Amino acid sequence: MKGKPRPEATSEQAMQAMDRMIALAQFGQQDIAARLGLNVTDLTCLGFVIEAARAGHALAAGDLAERAQLTTGAVTGVLNRLEKAGYARREADPEDRRRVRVAMAEGAQERILGVYGPFYGRLAELFADYGPEEVAVLADWFTRARAAMAESLAEIRDPGRGAGG
Repeated sequence: MKGKPRPEATSEQAMQAMDRMIALAQFGQQDIAARLGLNVTDLTCLGFVIEAARAGHALAAGDLAERAQLTTGAVTGVLNRLEKAGYARREADPEDRRRVRVAMAEGAQERILGVYGPFYGRLAELFADYGPEEVAVLADWFTRARAAMAESLAEIRDPGRGAGG
């Protein structure tokens, strides 16, 4: 693959760099959540709501519970806090009035970008330093690493299901 010359690194060095980034991200999520007046779980759920909004639809409350791996009762508490803080609103599903959908509240996106914007700007600059083939490799790696992490977490949560048991 052609591109800018990059420093050599072993898989072990890449894993150490990833571990350091994940640790910083965990602390950062706490700081970002506090700045937005939320807790980390609420911020994570808000991220799922934002992802759905970017895809052009509202997220069903049950789907949010599934994605966040929370009970429906816990999601009710999350939604109460997100609504109170002005980040989300509940709306009836027009196809099934028994279902509740979660949509972004008016002005929420701007408030969130006020905190996340500088970070995403720096990431955009970083990605601009890579060619399209390199970005494709990064996207593939992140996607596959997420799947590996999900599988590992499932094994941790249910030790009898995989190699960890």
